[in-house]
Amino acid sequence: MTMAEAKRAIVAVLYRDALPPRLGEIEELAEVRLTKADGLAEALDGADVLYQWHSFSPALRANWSAASSLTWVHVSAAGVSELLFDDLIDSDIVYTNSRGVLSRAIAEFALGFVLDIAKDAQGSLRLQQGRRWQHRITRKIQGQRTLVVGTGSIGREIASLFGAVGLRVSGAARSSRPGDAYFDVVHSSRDLALVVHDFDYVVLAAPLTDDTQGLVDADVLSAMKPTAHLINVGRGGLVQTDALVDALRSGSIAGAALDVVHPEPLPEEHPLWAMGNVILTPHMSGDTEDYLEDLDGVFVDNLQRFIRGERLLNIVDKRLGFVPGS
Repeated sequence: MTMAEAKRAIVAVLYRDALPPRLGEIEELAEVRLTKADGLAEALDGADVLYQWHSFSPALRANWSAASSLTWVHVSAAGVSELLFDDLIDSDIVYTNSRGVLSRAIAEFALGFVLDIAKDAQGSLRLQQGRRWQHRITRKIQGQRTLVVGTGSIGREIASLFGAVGLRVSGAARSSRPGDAYFDVVHSSRDLALVVHDFDYVVLAAPLTDDTQGLVDADVLSAMKPTAHLINVGRGGLVQTDALVDALRSGSIAGAALDVVHPEPLPEEHPLWAMGNVILTPHMSGDTEDYLEDLDGVFVDNLQRFIRGERLLNIVDKRLGFVPGS
């Protein structure tokens, strides 16, 4: 007997400001309890599902004792490392995320960073603001080498898009392997300091886990080419920020383009703000005009599966912190 035959599923929807755009469809499928963080304990009482539309809220951890009936949690984000905690990891609760929804948009953003750097768009803007007409030589990207750290959904989209414009793309993942349709070769991320010297761009698109925390450290940065750029569209914690600042100041690397940083948001007094060889954007690489609708669609599709008693999509290995095989 499926859950639909036994009783109508109860879904607690945790939100912050705006409600999910496809809420009407969710209400047709299940009993819905809308709540903000301060009312989550009451909403969880007897609930089967938590839809964490407020994607980075720590409220579930704070109200864990009220979650005794939960069987499934869905988060409207791909990266979930900040949300996992021991009791949740050790539980039988199925945990799903929104892997893949924002991958193309993030890949486009990463390519935008490469083009910005190669064509010196920031320099052109500064000259325009100073009303200076100054001819310069820029760099072509065709044939340049990129290492994409993280070979999941986002990493593969980056590789596909970069390859289409003539960049040569290798990958780095938990373990090395021969090349595939996306990457010339895949190195072990443990060997970054041994391989980064070959690349003009190092693009970070990995999930933040115990293994990847601080992955790009002083050793990796010092091993990069002095003409190379670091691009981070993954998580700020992948990089040891102080080491990056030192590398940028010393000229050990040419520059960085960062959509994510650690800490986040970046404090006003942080030196990264004032560095001329740094491009900063506020964690927005996946946020296109229709991204909320797309994120919500993943949960609606999975809720239909849940009600029919089918296997859910995007099941996170809670100990690894990501969807295996992605």
